[in-house]
Amino acid sequence: MNESRCSDEDFDIEIRYLVDKVQTGDKQAYALIIQRFQRRILVYCYYLLKSQEEAEDAAQDIFIKGLEHIHRYSHTVSLSAWLYKIAHNHCVDLIKKRNKNHQSLMAYKANREQEKDHGYTDMIHDLLEHLHVEERQILLLRSLEEYSFEEIAAIMDLKPATVRKQYERLRKKLIKQMNKGGKVYEQPFRIGG
Repeated sequence: MNESRCSDEDFDIEIRYLVDKVQTGDKQAYALIIQRFQRRILVYCYYLLKSQEEAEDAAQDIFIKGLEHIHRYSHTVSLSAWLYKIAHNHCVDLIKKRNKNHQSLMAYKANREQEKDHGYTDMIHDLLEHLHVEERQILLLRSLEEYSFEEIAAIMDLKPATVRKQYERLRKKLIKQMNKGGKVYEQPFRIGG
């Protein structure tokens, strides 16, 4: 456990150092920040946007916005939470635009037909399909990124108590969905608190 705590502290120190370098004009240090967070932001965007291509474009835009606004970042929150806040806002804007044109469902179904991997990935997609955007965000931030309710609340501009209640309702909804019609998925799925 101490190894994990030390590596987390080392990571935080390294990120703080890189941010300070970028804020003083060293744009090359930002490439290292991108390397540290690119995969996590991309996965987050993918599950919200349900399109690999859109997720890749969104992640790129998010890191550009991050660089443009790095001077506004302060160490009061983790850089990770700050980047997720930018990702949250960016993806919500994209979803709003897409919903206005009613193209999201058609694009998602076309993507699903092209996928050849079934099983666990399909189960996750099936479960996420029944969730609203805000519910997906809470689930992804809590289960995949293991953020606290307070951090999620800060990212999504909600109260921690609201996030906690929504998460509990979401867990019940997913359990019900997993057991719907007598069908129980055999693969493990973390719905822990």
